[in-house]
Amino acid sequence: MEVLEALGVGFVHVFAPTNLAALFVGLLLGLLVAVLPGLTLVMGVVLALPFTYSMHVTPAIILLTAMYVAGTYAGAWTSILFHVPGEPIDVPMLWDGHAMARKGEAAKALGWTLSAALVGGLAAATVMVALAQPVARIALTFSTPEYFAIIFFGLASVVSLGGASLANALISLCAGLLIATVGVDDTYGAHRFTFGVPILSDGIDYLVVMVGAFGLGEVFVRMEQRFRSLPLQSVGDASTRLPSLREAAAVKGTYARGTLLGILIGLVPGAGATVASFLSYGVEAQYGRRKALMGSGIPEGIVAPQTAATASVGGAMIPLMTMGIPGSGATAIILGAFLLHGLQPGPQVFETSREIVYAVFASLFVGVVGMCVIGFFAARYLVKVLELPEVIVSAYVVMCCILGAFAARNNITDVWLIVVFGVVGYLCERFRFPITPMVLGVILGPLAETNFMTTMISFGNDWTVFFTRPISGTIMVIALLTIVYPIFRQLRKRAT
Repeated sequence: MEVLEALGVGFVHVFAPTNLAALFVGLLLGLLVAVLPGLTLVMGVVLALPFTYSMHVTPAIILLTAMYVAGTYAGAWTSILFHVPGEPIDVPMLWDGHAMARKGEAAKALGWTLSAALVGGLAAATVMVALAQPVARIALTFSTPEYFAIIFFGLASVVSLGGASLANALISLCAGLLIATVGVDDTYGAHRFTFGVPILSDGIDYLVVMVGAFGLGEVFVRMEQRFRSLPLQSVGDASTRLPSLREAAAVKGTYARGTLLGILIGLVPGAGATVASFLSYGVEAQYGRRKALMGSGIPEGIVAPQTAATASVGGAMIPLMTMGIPGSGATAIILGAFLLHGLQPGPQVFETSREIVYAVFASLFVGVVGMCVIGFFAARYLVKVLELPEVIVSAYVVMCCILGAFAARNNITDVWLIVVFGVVGYLCERFRFPITPMVLGVILGPLAETNFMTTMISFGNDWTVFFTRPISGTIMVIALLTIVYPIFRQLRKRAT
């Protein structure tokens, strides 16, 4: 009752004019940043941070938190409609979300996305309020071996989604990991694969690879087909169409699994919504009721990554508020906002600034609902873009890709690199190499390397530590089984 009473007071604070205005602005900014390829969620929160300096701590944190939660949702629009992920979070949405749109069911795909974001967000917010302190204590026991094991599990899950050829998926993943090593080594400061070229010293940004391979690569494929593929304008005047209760009940297991995974991954500092999204899709493709149909445009392939991505927000806020440990890149910026306003998140903040804490908790509930309401009407008009000829839509995609590549680091080199990876994406499509493992290798490779090297330094180069620690050992075994099982299944199929 004490928690409910504090949460009720938090709702009262959220609906104060200043806080409510900050929430609304944060939602709009989060939706806007998420739909622009190249402008990441973390980048958007960073850009908004200076504008909160003169604000009171409560509306400042509410604004940044609203941007965070909205950013996990709106990027799915471009993935579904244009085959361009606005964020790494939205890459899994390409496989079933865009496939459903290509079948003329874009409105239905957007409806599934909205319902998944609503369920995942509200469920995670509830768990955040109810179980913040006890669950955060468990997350506090994690160290670099556990972080590496989780990232390895994420990589292994995507390899299992490589389609008919596991070998091609492994090659694609290794290519992505190789690309991620270009630049200066974070641990020892050595130059790797730069070949004396200064522009490669800064490394290859994952946004360049992601937007180039998926965005420009898709346009190049369409150009080769002379834009004779299924017409995008077949959607007509459709708007967001929510699933019925019966349809939603048919995939209730997917909602539950995605929400649980999102919360758990959100608890792990540094994992974030991207890992949660990929893992949730991978689990659904491995163990879901209709796993054989994943990638063909079914609701489970939309619900799984979206519920996990949005639910990870609530999970990431738990260690931030209770221990001062950011669970993701965005919460690291929010932590900085707390410190700028003279407030240190941690166990003592529940005693010294209880009203602020529960106002932030309440803002997540209101933010998720507000995000879905705004998204329902905004996506309705966005769908009308599909009425344009596909060549015009493709030109818009090219423009967004190039602007996004340049805006990421204000570097013209990235514009040339995005064209290079557009060609790589096109070649992958032509020769049936899955793009996703490569992109995920670029995104998660640096995280995996950092945690692996830190573990080796901390434990005297003893690699068995990944298997002797109970939590990391369990995750590593599951990850290895995730790789071995598809191989075994293929061998058994050949034998029969």
